[in-house]
Amino acid sequence: MKAIGVTEFGGPDALAIHEVEEPHAGPGEVRIRVSAFAVSPTDAGVRAGGRDLSQAGEPPYVPGMDAAGIVDEVGEGVTQWQTGDEVMAIALPLRGHGGAYVQALVAPVDSLAQIPTGTSLEEASTIPMNGLTAVQILEKAGLSAGQTLLVTGAPGLLGNYLVQLAEQQGITVIADAADKDRALVESLGADHIVPRGDEFVAAVQAIAPHGVDAIADAALLHEEAVPLLRAGGVFLAVRGWQGDGTPGIRFEQAMVFDEYHSQAKLDRLRQAVEDGVLTPRVSEVLAASEPGAAADAHRRLEAGGTRGRFVLTW
Repeated sequence: MKAIGVTEFGGPDALAIHEVEEPHAGPGEVRIRVSAFAVSPTDAGVRAGGRDLSQAGEPPYVPGMDAAGIVDEVGEGVTQWQTGDEVMAIALPLRGHGGAYVQALVAPVDSLAQIPTGTSLEEASTIPMNGLTAVQILEKAGLSAGQTLLVTGAPGLLGNYLVQLAEQQGITVIADAADKDRALVESLGADHIVPRGDEFVAAVQAIAPHGVDAIADAALLHEEAVPLLRAGGVFLAVRGWQGDGTPGIRFEQAMVFDEYHSQAKLDRLRQAVEDGVLTPRVSEVLAASEPGAAADAHRRLEAGGTRGRFVLTW
């Protein structure tokens, strides 16, 4: 089967199509014939060698945490899934069954869910990793209805999901947006929208003069945003930032790899899409088998400004 990965870590052009041995489902597993996989910033870290390699095995090293496709093989003891089921799954690059940039992905039965009714496989492929990250962030925040969450990077897909899921819980959301993204963030239902850039801090302070209850920092503002929290507030970081040690602030890290066996949460995300709470967003669909397509998607993603996800299809 074909897999897209790297034999040597590097920039987008290190990605290439490789022929690898096709896997088979073992006990408690299924095999997914992958139709679509989404390209996320995490994938660039895998490609560049910026992730834990202790369990990576032999190259090619395959990125990708989001897959959608059709179950085509069911392992021993599996009764929950049948061949022909349309599913979305989270994958773990550099460990276990590896990343999602493959034509066939073996997955534990509790790492996947049905795709939302009325949703394409391309759209469904944008849900698992960012959706589960958003769920974990909100769980760690532990906010009640009426408390205030500041979402930085709201126009990005993780930010989108954070705003929509927080609004569903009755949390008051302050979200940032440049002028060109304001309509998008308004459509997500944010209670307050503040500008990005020099006016950001003052605009948040005008809304929450005593500080917000929590910050979900999808824009990686780090130290710049910490002073916007109230005493006793919580800062929720992505990509491993551990905080700046400000007294009285609880610093938490989102670790989506911990959600590999979170089928119930993934199924709740399916329901949120079906209920109109969550909106999958595809920026562009590219052909995975086209030479250079994955590299192009990585290059354009790293250039910034993408709204939604590039999705590659076999």
